[in-house]
Amino acid sequence: MFSGIIASSGVAIGKAFVLKEAEFQISDGVLDSSEVDANIARFKDAIAKTVEQLEAIRDKAAAKLGEEEAEVFEGHILVATDEELEEEVVEAIKGLKPADAALSETIAANVAMLAELDDPYLRERVADIKDVGRRMIKNLLGIDMASLEDVAHGTIIIADDLTPSETSQIDLERVWGFITNIGGRTSHSAIMARSLELPAIVGAKVATDSIQNGDTVVLDAINNKVLVNPDQSAIDSYKTLQVQLDEERKELSKLKDLSCTTVDGKQFEICSNIGTVKDTEGANRHGAEGVGLYRTEFLFMDRTQMPTEEEQFDAYKAVAEAMSDRPVVIRTLDIGGDKDLPYLDLPQELNPFLGWRAIRMCFDKPEILNTQLRAILRASAFGKLKIMFPMVISVEEARRLKQIVADVKAELTSKGIAFDDTVEVGIMVETPAAVMVADLLIQEMDFFSIGTNDLTQYILAVDRGNEMIADMYDPMAPAVLRAIKRVIDCSHEAGKWTGMCGEMAGDERASLILAGLGLDEFSMSATSIPRVKKVLRSHKYEELKVMAEAAVNQPTTEDVKALLNDFIARH
Repeated sequence: MFSGIIASSGVAIGKAFVLKEAEFQISDGVLDSSEVDANIARFKDAIAKTVEQLEAIRDKAAAKLGEEEAEVFEGHILVATDEELEEEVVEAIKGLKPADAALSETIAANVAMLAELDDPYLRERVADIKDVGRRMIKNLLGIDMASLEDVAHGTIIIADDLTPSETSQIDLERVWGFITNIGGRTSHSAIMARSLELPAIVGAKVATDSIQNGDTVVLDAINNKVLVNPDQSAIDSYKTLQVQLDEERKELSKLKDLSCTTVDGKQFEICSNIGTVKDTEGANRHGAEGVGLYRTEFLFMDRTQMPTEEEQFDAYKAVAEAMSDRPVVIRTLDIGGDKDLPYLDLPQELNPFLGWRAIRMCFDKPEILNTQLRAILRASAFGKLKIMFPMVISVEEARRLKQIVADVKAELTSKGIAFDDTVEVGIMVETPAAVMVADLLIQEMDFFSIGTNDLTQYILAVDRGNEMIADMYDPMAPAVLRAIKRVIDCSHEAGKWTGMCGEMAGDERASLILAGLGLDEFSMSATSIPRVKKVLRSHKYEELKVMAEAAVNQPTTEDVKALLNDFIARH
């Protein structure tokens, strides 16, 4: 038995299909000068074949998953047709290096350069470069790529990693889950698993060494366990759990069109976090009452240049229309920290989470923010959009952002372009500074949305990506709960509302405290919506208030959890 990182929850029992690369040998000799032209021709033929394959994969992905999910393959095509890469390989061939060796070394150099960067997003994009490079080399050598299109019914895929081109082949009728050695919650395979609602564990390290083709595998992405060839008793136990989960899903689906109202009549708004237009399908399927966080940075990733105003407008308009008259909170570009865009040439910083990120970068590059705001405001004519700015720490910044919005509105008005002039403008509260001046910030804004992922790490001074201190990162810490309470109280005193779009909002247990503190809107992964809705509908608001008040006054995190456990046991 081993574990990893739960990328997408659920339980699957099936037969392992271990995805392994076909073995091949890179040439190590030296070309004769008479062989150079033929090697260059082979290399260019491999480029053409690679582009043809990627275009076919892109078209399939667009049909199965939507245009936005397929955009990653546009980036792959750009890698395959990159003129600098081609020139480097051709020069190496002219230097009498065989075509496959020239291509392999050039790809390896690019991968090594990215892998050394201190940025999780760019490190995870290494997989994209490897994916395209491996495909080009195999086409050059005449070796077929591994395929997932013909796996057996009831397959659990085991791989070192799953590339975008591989995950695009997954047939949900045949594949019931997957496990990878590497990857994190922001890797392509993890994002795809959640989009497909397919049980998955990534970052398991030993998966391909511990599992053989045809092994019976239990993928427990509820308790973070992988069992290999378990006995019948364990299998029967997990089958019972699957039945229970299926029955629970059916029961939870009955809540889809019901409001999240407590026994004594207090109503909360339950929304979904999304990253692409395609994600609205899951939001609608699980009964989201709106979108509490649209992470627009996904529009800017896996590209070689900024999305145009029209491209952004089309995406925002599609989300607005997909959600009909329900609210959609669009967060402006939040790049920096653990996210980077290669084409922006962002500086390497010693502490990027405290650096030139989010609105700080946008203030210095006003064309980025102005273009995005024009696109959002234009799309607001087609739905109920709201604008949210990340990483705001002062009243000065809030006022500056309000003025930028006013200027963009004036520009659109002068051109006769329609937009909703009543669009609400708010900020993410994710720093101790914003918490401390929340009473002043709310006078400038229409709403708050608490980003607990960053807020927790900033308040506790704990890097949420550092495994050595991971146990210290806990949003249930009294310091974090007190910060949340202050933000909510300040907004309510001003007659305004506060939402939450961090992971904490989708935690069933934490939701009891958050509701008791008076949080107005909860935004989470779509699959968490029914469970949170069920929990809150089962309690009385007045009792939750008493419990939450006691929770924020507990001296330790363990005391908070003990109090919560006792409350749940008694109710």
